[in-house]
Amino acid sequence: MAVSAESRHGRGRPAFAWAGSNGWSWFPVAVTIVLAAIPLLYVLTGSVDAGASRLAALLFRPYIGRLLIHTAELVVSVTAASVALGIGAAWLVERADLPLRGLWRALLPLPLAIPAFVSSFAWVSIGPAFEGMGGAIFILALAEYPLIYLPASAALRGMDPALDEVAQSLGLSRWAIFWRNTMPQLRPVIANGALLIASHMLVEFGAFAFLRVQTFTTAIYEEFDLEFNSATGVSLAAVLLALCLLLLVLEARMKGSLRRYARVGSGTRRALPPVQLGAWRWLAAAVLSAMVATGVGVPVMTLLYWVVSGHSQAALHDIANATGTTIWLGALGALAATILGTALALSARRNSRTTLARIAARLPFFIHALPGLVVALALVFTALRYADFLYQTTALLMIGYVTLYVPLVQTAVQTPLAQLPRRLEEVARSLGRRPVAVFASVTFPNISAGIGAGAALVFLQVMKELTATLILLPTGLDTLSIEIWQHARDMEYAAAAPYALLLIALSGVPVYLLMRGLYGRSANVSADWVQQ
Repeated sequence: MAVSAESRHGRGRPAFAWAGSNGWSWFPVAVTIVLAAIPLLYVLTGSVDAGASRLAALLFRPYIGRLLIHTAELVVSVTAASVALGIGAAWLVERADLPLRGLWRALLPLPLAIPAFVSSFAWVSIGPAFEGMGGAIFILALAEYPLIYLPASAALRGMDPALDEVAQSLGLSRWAIFWRNTMPQLRPVIANGALLIASHMLVEFGAFAFLRVQTFTTAIYEEFDLEFNSATGVSLAAVLLALCLLLLVLEARMKGSLRRYARVGSGTRRALPPVQLGAWRWLAAAVLSAMVATGVGVPVMTLLYWVVSGHSQAALHDIANATGTTIWLGALGALAATILGTALALSARRNSRTTLARIAARLPFFIHALPGLVVALALVFTALRYADFLYQTTALLMIGYVTLYVPLVQTAVQTPLAQLPRRLEEVARSLGRRPVAVFASVTFPNISAGIGAGAALVFLQVMKELTATLILLPTGLDTLSIEIWQHARDMEYAAAAPYALLLIALSGVPVYLLMRGLYGRSANVSADWVQQ
């Protein structure tokens, strides 16, 4: 007869609590706290070294005001345009009688496979007309709208059709139903997506550098290029860090105040009959075609043009070396972030009643809101001062990748982990299985899909990463993104094009796998999962 969980582990103590009593379960928490503290300590130490009077003089300048205005304009404009494009496209695909609906579901997420800095350099190579604030808003909105489109599509597929049917029976028009019924249910998606896009605008570097738009990230990089750890660079980093923290606080408050809607009826979800657009359906298809053409077609065709007719001078062995390094660093970064992210999610679950575990569960999202440029500078500063043996090593680069992207794994693992009944682990423990055996036979099979999704997300982000890689990549190594940056910065567009096309092709693989996983999941799960 099986021994009960209570008799084996103490009265009232759950079987999964064994991990909380072992030191190893707190190791990922300690690592996360250290990673979160490094950028803060870097800014704090630099501010103290600069002195209060000098720091105040640097902060309260017209130059800082101009950077704030540029940043605010980009955040508001790109976010608003992305929300309009994403929500409109999602409604057309999921609710209207749009022709070739399956094709649009495959095409509209494709901008995710094209890094924003690659798309920007492709547009700029056409002509200088796309430089400046207007071009930046246009190009970045086309690159960011999938972050709204994907969760909105998932949310629309998961909505209870009975709500729309009741509204129709009351005589409301389709337009009134959209604003009074559909939009309130999409508010969590819109709020989360808007905050995510806003955070991207705060920390984006490569795209703005190519488009010649000065923001805090481009200004910090210029200061770093002139003098490492300069007082001006630290003051700019402090302002950018404050903006990112403000955005994180806003995100936490909004998540706590937004209502979420759930379907409570039994049985299989019924699909609503599509809205008949009539002659407008072809105009709608033309609008979506323009979005795909400008967001994907123009950058790809421009790069192909430079490869075919630009007499590219990129050597085959250089391309092969950069591709191999990109794949290797992507795989290594994905492995490291997946291990820590999974361990952190498990630790937070097993020690969920402790304050420290709850804080640690939120820390990666705080880190994810930090600019990659500030994180990289902080790691270089820390290595030079306290661990010079790490400077210019792959290990320091991996620490940077883990710092930036461990939340992607944690988020992907949390959803299937929350759906795993703890009773299953308790029963396995009551049968005498050791912790490792319980994880291998019960926990891992149930969360493996989330682990795979998180690893694919990190692999994708590491391959596209530019800012931290520029600073932390060891001498002698080159990635596709670094080669693109170096050639495009010198206006060697033909030389940069092969690297850019390869990066898009490699990025398309994890994007394809993620899209297959997304459309294979339930809509309610997908809306939260893709948002992070």
